[in-house]
Amino acid sequence: MAKVTLATIAQRTGLSKFAVSRALSGKDGVSEETRRRVQEAAAALGYARPDTGPLTLGVIFHDADLINSELHLLIQNGAQSEAQRLGYRLNMRWTHEPEEIQAIVRACSGAVFVGPHGRESFAAAYALGKPIVRQGWLEPLEQADHIGGTDHEAGAAVANYLVALGHRRIAYVHGAPGYRGRVERFYGVREVLEKQDDVEFREMKFDAEIRFTEHLRAAHAEGFRPTAFFCAHDGLALTVMSELLRLGYRIPEDASVVGFGDYSAATQISPQLTTVKVYGQQIGAACVRLLDDRINGRIPPDIPVRVQITSRIVERASCGPRKVDDGVMPRRRAP
Repeated sequence: MAKVTLATIAQRTGLSKFAVSRALSGKDGVSEETRRRVQEAAAALGYARPDTGPLTLGVIFHDADLINSELHLLIQNGAQSEAQRLGYRLNMRWTHEPEEIQAIVRACSGAVFVGPHGRESFAAAYALGKPIVRQGWLEPLEQADHIGGTDHEAGAAVANYLVALGHRRIAYVHGAPGYRGRVERFYGVREVLEKQDDVEFREMKFDAEIRFTEHLRAAHAEGFRPTAFFCAHDGLALTVMSELLRLGYRIPEDASVVGFGDYSAATQISPQLTTVKVYGQQIGAACVRLLDDRINGRIPPDIPVRVQITSRIVERASCGPRKVDDGVMPRRRAP
């Protein structure tokens, strides 16, 4: 059988060898339709790409998203391990500048975007025609590949967990706006608890200017005395626990606290924090696998893919059955 070359594919597609070469190497200068035609023809002809050394994948972290820094470190570790296993080099960068991002993507065979990058950055990257995988939030039905967690589902699971423990006054505590995952967790909690006739549920927005104690005092003034607090992330849960302990609450006898993330701080407080584990390393590895599938044409180019890495509740000592009646907390100072 004659060897399949770039010239063979060019003849099959009616394109120049130059166009075929750029399409197969992932470089810009050809349309997505042309790239698709070339990849399909190459696969049909059994073309074997010459060994030119390992390909490079870009992993671009948003450099201003400091709140998720521990999650990003886990994603980085997962991406590095999977890239090494699959034989790719990685070019890791921390930036949010569209021009810099475009230069990074141009030099790679595909890229992963981690964090809240803006529309301008995505437009610059997608214009190059390279495979892009996102870790972060998309618009509804946005035609893009995405790897993420299960925020909405996790919120619903925590709500079921607290109700099963007997809690009937539950607060969801979160902070600065703009983090879609926190809102999705809230929607998940609300979806479950609004169906429970005997459960009172409140959203408590915590910010740096007003201490949690002030929010708790306002809730008490309105007759709402929560026995369980689901916090949008572990750092916020530690603040809530510290404030409750300062006020004389016993945890979990008087109040249960649940966090989100299962990061290092969750086991560095007493009692240790019940939380929702997010598998950051697996998210990073899945991003690289999806890029590998795209580069090797295993997925139809016109079908975006969503992959969710399922979280789980990690039970520790900060949660327990409700042991008080009518939300009255014993042995505590008024906030």
